[in-house]
Amino acid sequence: MLSSKKKYIVNSNSGIKAQQIQFADQKQEFNKRPTKIGRRSLSRSISQSSTDSYSSAASYTDSSDDETSPRDKQQKNSKGSSDFCVKNIKQAEFGRREIEIAEQEMPALMALRKRAQGEKPLAGAKIVGCTHITAQTAVLMETLGALGAQCRWAACNIYSTLNEVAAALAESGFPVFAWKGESEDDFWWCIDRCVNVEGWQPNMILDDGGDLTHWIYKKYPNMFKKIKGIVEESVTGVHRLYQLSKAGKLCVPAMNVNDSVTKQKFDNLYCCRESILDGLKRTTDMMFGGKQVVVCGYGEVGKGCCAALKAMGSIVYVTEIDPICALQACMDGFRLVKLNEVIRQVDIVITCTGNKNVVTREHLDRMKNSCIVCNMGHSNTEIDVASLRTPELTWERVRSQVDHVIWPDGKRIVLLAEGRLLNLSCSTVPTFVLSITATTQALALIELYNAPEGRYKQDVYLLPKKMDEYVASLHLPTFDAHLTELTDEQAKYLGLNKNGPFKPNYYRY
Repeated sequence: MLSSKKKYIVNSNSGIKAQQIQFADQKQEFNKRPTKIGRRSLSRSISQSSTDSYSSAASYTDSSDDETSPRDKQQKNSKGSSDFCVKNIKQAEFGRREIEIAEQEMPALMALRKRAQGEKPLAGAKIVGCTHITAQTAVLMETLGALGAQCRWAACNIYSTLNEVAAALAESGFPVFAWKGESEDDFWWCIDRCVNVEGWQPNMILDDGGDLTHWIYKKYPNMFKKIKGIVEESVTGVHRLYQLSKAGKLCVPAMNVNDSVTKQKFDNLYCCRESILDGLKRTTDMMFGGKQVVVCGYGEVGKGCCAALKAMGSIVYVTEIDPICALQACMDGFRLVKLNEVIRQVDIVITCTGNKNVVTREHLDRMKNSCIVCNMGHSNTEIDVASLRTPELTWERVRSQVDHVIWPDGKRIVLLAEGRLLNLSCSTVPTFVLSITATTQALALIELYNAPEGRYKQDVYLLPKKMDEYVASLHLPTFDAHLTELTDEQAKYLGLNKNGPFKPNYYRY
């Protein structure tokens, strides 16, 4: 264990033209890599917002030349623009290289650019976004720009921003307001800088967690008179939208990307199946074989986490409130328990429910020495971290995103990312999977922006099945995969169109 140290129905024939992306000159060489760790506030308040994480522990982002807040710096890009706020604009060339690497694993977004051909389906769109700012998000943003949109962006998570990528976007002319390690005040300030700008008003929202939508409703409600729609990709954000709809307060159409098949079955399942191990290994250097792990929640995220840990030889327990998910866990070979029954014996506790107070102070008090506690859900409310900020407990920062919380008797737990999203705070996520989600987000934006008046009312909509199938088809060439085609006789027998959709909306993949 660690040693203690101080302190993402579109008409698929819509043309989308490839727009040349201007890459930064790459002659500059980085002769040295900054190593001084930027200041982190351990006493940061725990927000009830969904400010969770997407980022890399091994990123250039974790380094900085000084501890000056970006809000206090006067920075300009090479074109003389200062309409951004990032950690260090000088990191732009390094960030551009990361974006180029991500493009290689995001075939669908690159295909959308090539299919533009003169038609720009997002011409006139003014998109304000609040998502994790990573190299993959940069590819999405530049694709939206290539399709005609103007974008302003903030981060949905105080720990997930890759500073070098934010710098590259700012250098390319995107107004980006984000850096890794923001305070809660910085977080809301960045969102406000994206929204509250003279001479520019958004007509589309791309949100991850609902914080941006919440801020506009709270501070600038009149903006919704010109907004055509909201695209939301997280469980937390979608929940908030359904609450607004139920209360009659949702005044624009909204697309629920989170429950699209391509998001649930790929991002949530396959992404988490790989990134859970990466996040745990980078932060704790632990071996998984023989370890006892309890995973709270057996939705798609929980399924991915459990499958990965079981394959590594861990003894995995599952907690669930839904009898259907619970039965799935049992049939998959996992023992279903209540958290109280195993809390004293497990080595790792992982939350992925989207709920609040799943792990309480009582649970934390009963954990064994050196128990690792982390969250794989979007919201930072699953673990009651606020209850650990009391005088009798000592916090020790061991390494980036890793804290030891020590009890008076010497017992300690290992808390990762302060209870925020583990994989994007402490490691990386597979770029290819994010390509699937980002393509879904882009097509949802195109559909809502171009939809004739009256097609969508002030409600929350699921993505058309045809759209999910289209997104999947764009990724198949990567595997040199060849789809079987129905004959006319077969299509007639099944009552299907030969070009899809191939499954009814109620089908569960």
